[in-house]
Amino acid sequence: MALRNVLLLLALVSLCNGLEIADRWNILNPERRAPLLGGASLKNYCESWRLNVELNNIRGFEVVPQECISYIGKYMTSTQYKTDSQRAIEQCHLHLTSCCTLRGDGKDAWIFDVDDTLLSTVPYFKIHGFGGEKLNVTSLEAWMRKTKAPALEHTLKLFHEILGKGIKIFLISSRRECVRDATVDNLIKEGYHGWSGLTLRGLDDEYKGVRNYKAEARRRLVEEEGYRIWGIVSDQWSSFDGGPAAERTFKLPNSLYYVS
Repeated sequence: MALRNVLLLLALVSLCNGLEIADRWNILNPERRAPLLGGASLKNYCESWRLNVELNNIRGFEVVPQECISYIGKYMTSTQYKTDSQRAIEQCHLHLTSCCTLRGDGKDAWIFDVDDTLLSTVPYFKIHGFGGEKLNVTSLEAWMRKTKAPALEHTLKLFHEILGKGIKIFLISSRRECVRDATVDNLIKEGYHGWSGLTLRGLDDEYKGVRNYKAEARRRLVEEEGYRIWGIVSDQWSSFDGGPAAERTFKLPNSLYYVS
Protein backbone atom coordinates (compact mmCIF):
# COMPACT_ATOMS: atom_id res chain seq x y z
CA MET A 1 0.00 0.00 0.00
CA ALA A 2 2.80 2.38 0.91
CA LEU A 3 4.62 1.58 -2.36
CA ARG A 4 1.42 2.25 -4.28
CA ASN A 5 1.03 5.66 -2.63
CA VAL A 6 4.65 6.55 -3.43
CA LEU A 7 4.20 5.60 -7.08
CA LEU A 8 0.98 7.63 -7.24
CA LEU A 9 2.76 10.66 -5.74
CA LEU A 10 5.62 10.36 -8.26
CA ALA A 11 3.14 10.16 -11.11
CA LEU A 12 1.38 13.32 -9.93
CA VAL A 13 4.69 15.19 -9.62
CA SER A 14 5.69 14.09 -13.14
CA LEU A 15 2.33 15.21 -14.52
CA CYS A 16 2.58 18.62 -12.86
CA ASN A 17 6.11 19.11 -14.18
CA GLY A 18 4.94 18.22 -17.67
CA LEU A 19 2.08 20.70 -17.50
CA GLU A 20 4.43 23.39 -16.24
CA ILE A 21 6.84 22.80 -19.15
CA ALA A 22 3.99 22.82 -21.66
CA ASP A 23 2.71 26.11 -20.25
CA ARG A 24 6.03 27.94 -20.57
CA TRP A 25 6.11 30.83 -23.01
CA ASN A 26 8.43 29.88 -25.83
CA ILE A 27 9.94 33.41 -26.15
CA LEU A 28 10.08 34.98 -22.71
CA ASN A 29 9.45 31.96 -20.49
CA PRO A 30 7.92 33.85 -17.53
CA GLU A 31 6.46 32.30 -14.43
CA ARG A 32 2.80 31.48 -14.52
CA ARG A 33 0.65 34.42 -13.46
CA ALA A 34 -2.93 34.91 -12.41
CA PRO A 35 -5.23 35.70 -15.37
CA LEU A 36 -6.09 39.32 -16.15
CA LEU A 37 -9.55 40.53 -17.08
CA GLY A 38 -10.97 38.75 -20.09
CA GLY A 39 -8.97 35.61 -19.38
CA ALA A 40 -5.65 36.99 -20.65
CA SER A 41 -2.56 36.42 -18.53
CA LEU A 42 0.14 38.99 -17.84
CA LYS A 43 2.43 37.25 -20.33
CA ASN A 44 -0.32 37.56 -22.99
CA TYR A 45 -0.76 41.24 -22.20
CA CYS A 46 2.96 42.04 -22.39
CA GLU A 47 3.51 40.12 -25.62
CA SER A 48 0.49 41.87 -27.11
CA TRP A 49 1.92 45.23 -26.00
CA ARG A 50 5.27 44.38 -27.60
CA LEU A 51 3.64 43.24 -30.83
CA ASN A 52 1.54 46.39 -31.10
CA VAL A 53 4.64 48.52 -30.62
CA GLU A 54 6.17 46.72 -33.61
CA LEU A 55 2.97 47.25 -35.62
CA ASN A 56 3.15 50.98 -34.82
CA ASN A 57 -0.25 50.86 -33.15
CA ILE A 58 1.26 51.91 -29.81
CA ARG A 59 3.15 55.15 -30.35
CA GLY A 60 4.93 57.81 -28.37
CA PHE A 61 5.44 55.80 -25.18
CA GLU A 62 8.10 57.15 -22.82
CA VAL A 63 8.63 54.00 -20.77
CA VAL A 64 7.83 50.32 -20.99
CA PRO A 65 4.87 49.46 -18.71
CA GLN A 66 6.27 48.50 -15.33
CA GLU A 67 4.54 45.14 -15.30
CA CYS A 68 6.19 44.26 -18.65
CA ILE A 69 9.80 45.29 -18.00
CA SER A 70 11.01 41.77 -17.27
CA TYR A 71 9.22 40.41 -20.34
CA ILE A 72 10.71 43.02 -22.66
CA GLY A 73 14.15 42.52 -21.12
CA LYS A 74 13.97 38.78 -21.67
CA TYR A 75 12.82 39.23 -25.24
CA MET A 76 15.53 41.77 -26.17
CA THR A 77 18.24 39.43 -24.84
CA SER A 78 16.73 36.25 -26.26
CA THR A 79 17.42 34.12 -29.31
CA GLN A 80 13.91 35.06 -30.46
CA TYR A 81 14.95 38.72 -30.80
CA LYS A 82 18.01 37.68 -32.79
CA THR A 83 15.90 35.39 -34.96
CA ASP A 84 13.32 38.12 -35.60
CA SER A 85 16.11 40.51 -36.61
CA GLN A 86 17.67 37.88 -38.86
CA ARG A 87 14.35 37.22 -40.61
CA ALA A 88 13.94 40.94 -41.36
CA ILE A 89 17.47 41.10 -42.77
CA GLU A 90 16.76 38.01 -44.90
CA GLN A 91 13.99 40.00 -46.57
CA CYS A 92 16.53 42.70 -47.38
CA HIS A 93 18.71 40.08 -49.07
CA LEU A 94 15.73 38.89 -51.13
CA HIS A 95 14.89 42.45 -52.10
CA LEU A 96 18.45 42.98 -53.29
CA THR A 97 18.27 40.00 -55.66
CA SER A 98 15.49 41.54 -57.76
CA CYS A 99 14.90 45.16 -56.85
CA CYS A 100 17.72 47.17 -58.17
CA THR A 101 18.43 48.04 -61.75
CA LEU A 102 21.74 49.71 -61.02
CA ARG A 103 22.72 52.33 -63.56
CA GLY A 104 26.38 52.47 -62.68
CA ASP A 105 26.23 56.24 -62.30
CA GLY A 106 27.03 56.26 -58.57
CA LYS A 107 23.54 57.40 -57.63
CA ASP A 108 22.11 54.18 -56.21
CA ALA A 109 21.71 54.51 -52.43
CA TRP A 110 20.67 52.61 -49.32
CA ILE A 111 20.00 54.15 -45.89
CA PHE A 112 20.68 52.68 -42.47
CA ASP A 113 19.79 53.97 -39.04
CA VAL A 114 22.55 53.50 -36.44
CA ASP A 115 21.21 52.60 -32.99
CA ASP A 116 19.71 49.12 -32.80
CA THR A 117 20.13 48.82 -36.54
CA LEU A 118 23.91 48.79 -36.97
CA LEU A 119 24.95 49.07 -33.31
CA SER A 120 23.07 47.66 -30.33
CA THR A 121 22.10 49.77 -27.31
CA VAL A 122 20.73 46.71 -25.50
CA PRO A 123 23.81 46.61 -23.17
CA TYR A 124 22.98 50.16 -22.06
CA PHE A 125 19.31 49.42 -21.44
CA LYS A 126 20.21 46.23 -19.63
CA ILE A 127 21.66 48.35 -16.81
CA HIS A 128 18.92 50.99 -17.09
CA GLY A 129 15.75 49.05 -16.57
CA PHE A 130 15.10 47.72 -20.09
CA GLY A 131 13.02 50.76 -21.01
CA GLY A 132 11.33 51.03 -17.63
CA GLU A 133 13.20 54.28 -16.88
CA LYS A 134 12.55 57.49 -18.78
CA LEU A 135 15.40 57.98 -21.23
CA ASN A 136 18.26 60.12 -19.90
CA VAL A 137 20.02 61.52 -22.98
CA THR A 138 23.06 62.65 -20.98
CA SER A 139 23.55 59.17 -19.57
CA LEU A 140 23.00 57.50 -22.95
CA GLU A 141 25.49 59.78 -24.71
CA ALA A 142 28.06 59.16 -21.99
CA TRP A 143 27.67 55.45 -22.71
CA MET A 144 27.95 56.09 -26.47
CA ARG A 145 31.27 57.86 -25.92
CA LYS A 146 32.69 54.63 -24.52
CA THR A 147 32.29 53.13 -28.05
CA LYS A 148 31.29 49.73 -26.68
CA ALA A 149 28.05 49.22 -28.60
CA PRO A 150 28.29 45.82 -30.35
CA ALA A 151 27.37 45.32 -33.99
CA LEU A 152 24.19 43.53 -35.01
CA GLU A 153 25.77 40.59 -36.78
CA HIS A 154 23.20 40.07 -39.54
CA THR A 155 23.02 43.77 -40.35
CA LEU A 156 26.81 43.92 -40.61
CA LYS A 157 26.74 41.20 -43.27
CA LEU A 158 23.97 43.01 -45.16
CA PHE A 159 25.91 46.28 -44.97
CA HIS A 160 28.90 44.76 -46.75
CA GLU A 161 26.74 42.90 -49.27
CA ILE A 162 25.18 46.21 -50.30
CA LEU A 163 28.56 47.87 -50.61
CA GLY A 164 29.73 44.97 -52.74
CA LYS A 165 26.93 45.65 -55.23
CA GLY A 166 28.17 49.20 -55.78
CA ILE A 167 25.32 50.83 -53.87
CA LYS A 168 26.30 53.80 -51.75
CA ILE A 169 25.36 53.67 -48.09
CA PHE A 170 24.18 56.66 -46.10
CA LEU A 171 23.70 56.61 -42.34
CA ILE A 172 20.97 58.88 -40.97
CA SER A 173 20.82 58.77 -37.18
CA SER A 174 18.97 60.63 -34.44
CA ARG A 175 22.25 60.80 -32.53
CA ARG A 176 23.58 64.31 -32.00
CA GLU A 177 26.69 65.87 -33.54
CA CYS A 178 28.38 65.92 -30.14
CA VAL A 179 28.91 62.15 -30.36
CA ARG A 180 30.11 62.07 -33.98
CA ASP A 181 33.70 61.07 -33.19
CA ALA A 182 32.57 58.32 -30.82
CA THR A 183 30.00 57.10 -33.32
CA VAL A 184 32.54 56.87 -36.15
CA ASP A 185 35.05 55.13 -33.88
CA ASN A 186 32.47 52.62 -32.67
CA LEU A 187 31.22 51.85 -36.19
CA ILE A 188 34.73 51.27 -37.53
CA LYS A 189 35.71 49.17 -34.52
CA GLU A 190 32.71 46.91 -35.13
CA GLY A 191 33.51 46.44 -38.83
CA TYR A 192 31.44 49.14 -40.53
CA HIS A 193 33.37 51.19 -43.05
CA GLY A 194 32.94 52.58 -46.56
CA TRP A 195 29.74 54.54 -46.02
CA SER A 196 29.26 57.68 -48.12
CA GLY A 197 27.65 59.90 -45.51
CA LEU A 198 26.81 60.07 -41.81
CA THR A 199 24.06 62.52 -40.89
CA LEU A 200 23.66 63.41 -37.21
CA ARG A 201 21.43 66.01 -35.57
CA GLY A 202 22.99 69.46 -35.42
CA LEU A 203 21.87 72.49 -33.45
CA ASP A 204 19.38 73.41 -36.17
CA ASP A 205 17.74 70.01 -35.79
CA GLU A 206 17.27 70.08 -32.00
CA TYR A 207 13.64 71.18 -32.14
CA LYS A 208 12.60 69.10 -35.12
CA GLY A 209 10.79 65.84 -34.74
CA VAL A 210 12.94 62.89 -35.77
CA ARG A 211 10.60 61.95 -38.62
CA ASN A 212 10.88 65.48 -40.09
CA TYR A 213 14.64 65.60 -39.59
CA LYS A 214 15.14 62.27 -41.34
CA ALA A 215 12.72 63.11 -44.17
CA GLU A 216 14.67 66.32 -44.81
CA ALA A 217 17.92 64.38 -44.93
CA ARG A 218 16.43 62.00 -47.52
CA ARG A 219 15.07 64.92 -49.49
CA ARG A 220 18.54 66.39 -49.79
CA LEU A 221 19.87 63.09 -51.08
CA VAL A 222 17.11 62.67 -53.66
CA GLU A 223 16.19 66.18 -54.77
CA GLU A 224 19.51 67.97 -54.40
CA GLU A 225 21.99 65.17 -55.08
CA GLY A 226 19.97 62.91 -57.38
CA TYR A 227 20.20 59.61 -55.47
CA ARG A 228 17.76 56.71 -55.88
CA ILE A 229 17.00 55.13 -52.51
CA TRP A 230 16.50 51.40 -52.87
CA GLY A 231 15.99 50.60 -49.21
CA ILE A 232 15.94 51.85 -45.63
CA VAL A 233 16.67 49.71 -42.58
CA SER A 234 15.79 50.96 -39.11
CA ASP A 235 14.33 49.89 -35.78
CA GLN A 236 12.10 53.02 -35.64
CA TRP A 237 9.05 53.91 -37.73
CA SER A 238 10.13 57.56 -37.75
CA SER A 239 12.94 56.57 -40.14
CA PHE A 240 10.36 55.77 -42.82
CA ASP A 241 7.70 58.46 -42.40
CA GLY A 242 7.39 61.29 -44.88
CA GLY A 243 8.82 61.66 -48.36
CA PRO A 244 10.72 60.92 -50.38
CA ALA A 245 10.09 57.23 -49.85
CA ALA A 246 12.46 54.36 -50.54
CA GLU A 247 11.70 51.45 -52.85
CA ARG A 248 11.34 49.29 -49.70
CA THR A 249 11.64 49.76 -45.95
CA PHE A 250 12.63 47.12 -43.40
CA LYS A 251 11.73 47.42 -39.72
CA LEU A 252 13.91 45.70 -37.12
CA PRO A 253 12.33 44.78 -33.76
CA ASN A 254 12.76 47.15 -30.82
CA SER A 255 10.27 47.66 -28.00
CA LEU A 256 12.67 49.36 -25.57
CA TYR A 257 11.96 52.92 -26.69
CA TYR A 258 10.04 54.95 -29.27
CA VAL A 259 11.59 57.79 -31.27
CA SER A 260 9.23 60.17 -33.05
